[in-house]
Amino acid sequence: MKFIKNIILALCLTFAINIHAQEQGGGNRGNLPNYYHEKLHFGFTLGINRTNFIIHSAPNFETFDTLKWVRSKPKTGFNLGIVSELRLHQYITLRFVPNLSFAERNLEYYFEGHDTVIKKKSVESTFLNFPLDFKIRSKRLDNFGAYILAGGGYSLDLASKRKQQTSEDPNEQIVKLKRDDFSYEVGAGAEFYLEYFKFAIELKMTVGTRNLLIKDNTIYSNSIDKLNSKIFLISLTFEG
Repeated sequence: MKFIKNIILALCLTFAINIHAQEQGGGNRGNLPNYYHEKLHFGFTLGINRTNFIIHSAPNFETFDTLKWVRSKPKTGFNLGIVSELRLHQYITLRFVPNLSFAERNLEYYFEGHDTVIKKKSVESTFLNFPLDFKIRSKRLDNFGAYILAGGGYSLDLASKRKQQTSEDPNEQIVKLKRDDFSYEVGAGAEFYLEYFKFAIELKMTVGTRNLLIKDNTIYSNSIDKLNSKIFLISLTFEG
C-alpha cells in the first residue's frame, strides 16, 4: 500500500509541476523547443523500488514433510542514478542510467507440524545497476510527451553473502545469493518540458535471468530450485 501511495503522490506532483510551468509560460509557447535537436543529454534520477523474488520450488519439495510452502514478500527501497541519453533518430534514443539501489525482500517458510511456524529470512541488497535501454518517444504535444523503453542490464550485489559460513543453528542460517545478475526490462514514462529542464516520471519492470540461489545444504536453500529477481521501479528524472 505504501508503494501505491508513493506512486499516486509522484503523479500528483508531476501534474502540479506541469500545470504551474504552463501557467508561467503561457501554455502554448512550448518550453525547450530544440531539446531533441541536441545529440547528448545528461541528468539524474531518483526512484522508489519494489524488489521481489520469482521462486521456483525444488522438484522434490514434497519430501520436506513439515515445510508446506515458501513465498517472497517484497519491500520498498530507493534508487539514485545518473542519466545519459544519446539521440539515434528523431524519436529513438539510447539510454544509459547507472544507479545505486538499496533493496530488501523477505523469504517466508511455512512449517506445519505440532506447531505452525513461519520463519522469515530477510535478504538485503545494495545493487550497482548498469541498464542500457532503447527509448522510443512520441511527438511532443506542447510541453508533454510519452515514451516506451526496453533493454537489459547487469547488476552487482555489493551486499551478497555468498562467502559467509553456514551456521549450524537453523535460526541463524541465511539465504545466500550470487553477486552478479543479468536482466531484461521494459517500461514507459511521461515527459514534461519545463522552462529550464525536462522532468519525467517513469515506471519500469526488471526481471533477472540468472538463478541467484547458492545451495548450501540447508532446508532454506534445498527447498528452492531457482530464485530470480523481479523489480518494479518508479523514478523521477531531471535532464538538462
